[in-house]
Amino acid sequence: MSQSPTQSASAGCIFCRIVRGEAPAHVVYEDEHVMAFLDIHPLVEGHTMVIPKGHYETLEAVPPELVGKVFEGVRKVSEAMRRALRAEATTIGINNGRAAGQVVPHLHVHILPRYAGDGGGTIHSIIHRPANKSLEEVQKLLQGSL
Repeated sequence: MSQSPTQSASAGCIFCRIVRGEAPAHVVYEDEHVMAFLDIHPLVEGHTMVIPKGHYETLEAVPPELVGKVFEGVRKVSEAMRRALRAEATTIGINNGRAAGQVVPHLHVHILPRYAGDGGGTIHSIIHRPANKSLEEVQKLLQGSL
């Protein structure tokens, strides 16, 4: 279910404009496939986003051969962030679709430097909604869809 990046889909996309050099950004890493830049509304000093250079709205739209390249960029930036900012850890997350809080419809992976006692939560603090189905039922649904 991959899609090709298209000019029409990316014409007004702020992240595509950054990739093309038409909008400013504080780029911290770039290679042939990805770009990483500081978030303009950082949650913490060093908050960085890694994006594929092609326009793909969600993780599912990214071609399989590009997914690993995106996450290699995430790995590199996370490692550099820990060194440069003396971060003890990083939180890495994707708001994958509008209902998840994705504001810019271009896949972006957030990397946040983390420190003991920084007051930030874990991924487990994002949502708490009791399950209606058993683990076995959910397992079967997911397996049937793969």
